[in-house]
Amino acid sequence: ISKDGMLQGPSTALYQEIIENSTIELIASGGISNIEDVQKMKEIGCAGTIIGKAIYEGRINPKSLKGLFNLY
Repeated sequence: ISKDGMLQGPSTALYQEIIENSTIELIASGGISNIEDVQKMKEIGCAGTIIGKAIYEGRINPKSLKGLFNLY
């Protein structure tokens, strides 16, 4: 939550620890600032990611997300 809207990158280490120590399907939220952040979330095993401000500010083009995760 502390990274929400800050565009400072996601809490990758925390998310990876949660994924490695549970069976939940984690959806990353907060701090996503570019397409590389989204790709990293997929690489560590996140089921998806929530992107807000990065799209709003034009840092991520929604079309570039096609195929990374199922879009809702």
